[in-house]
Amino acid sequence: MTSLQNNKPSDFEDLKCAQCINGESLGFDFSMAFQPIVDLKNQRIFAQEALARGLSGESAASVFEHVNEDNLYRFDQTCRVKAIELASRFDSVSLISINFMPRAVYRPELCIRTTLAAAKQFNIDISRIMFEVTEGEKVDDNVHLKDIINYYKSQGFKTAIDDFGAGFSGLNMLAEFQPDLVKLDMELIRDIDSSHSRKAIVKGVATMCNELNIKLIAEGIETDAEKDTLLELGIDLQQGYLFSKPAFERFVDASEIGLGDV
Repeated sequence: MTSLQNNKPSDFEDLKCAQCINGESLGFDFSMAFQPIVDLKNQRIFAQEALARGLSGESAASVFEHVNEDNLYRFDQTCRVKAIELASRFDSVSLISINFMPRAVYRPELCIRTTLAAAKQFNIDISRIMFEVTEGEKVDDNVHLKDIINYYKSQGFKTAIDDFGAGFSGLNMLAEFQPDLVKLDMELIRDIDSSHSRKAIVKGVATMCNELNIKLIAEGIETDAEKDTLLELGIDLQQGYLFSKPAFERFVDASEIGLGDV
């Protein structure tokens, strides 16, 4: 159990969007960069993933060194609001991908209130918001995670498991609940063009996800050979430095990375 679970919901329900945007509830402030997930089949940007950065673009590590069990919930809520507020500045129909921490969610129906308020305030349709949970994130209670995923899906949000293949629980998680998307860990992608074992594994995951009606995203693409091999395996949604590094406080436009307008 985390320290969050020892607190009453009323301790957290009064977070406001303005507090989150300015970092008032945390005692420190940060911003976001966005990295595109591209849809190569339709030549468009499928989603923009929000990634924590310092106020001057410093690394995520410089932000996370301030995060602890006592402020985990507030940090999680602030990430959501900042991502939504920043995304509202850009004219786009792509998804907004936000990483969330299962340990920071004590009750899905209560913890989602700030997100819903931010989406309403900044005129972002909730169908554009995708929540990613990292497979490597330590989750002591898979039933709790299942409840979060199912509740978020029921509210109209997209859900995804990030870094699939990085841990040992991925297949068990998919047996229990099915997100809308699965993101393959970059270690499975690295040099896949010259690795028979990686090709076989990714092909198997692609077949499984297709049977479960789950879209597959490959992340960490760095070479044309990796990109082309993944396309041959039917994986059209891709993300990585080959297309774009994270852009500080802005969306990367499709034209910047050679994609056509759809």
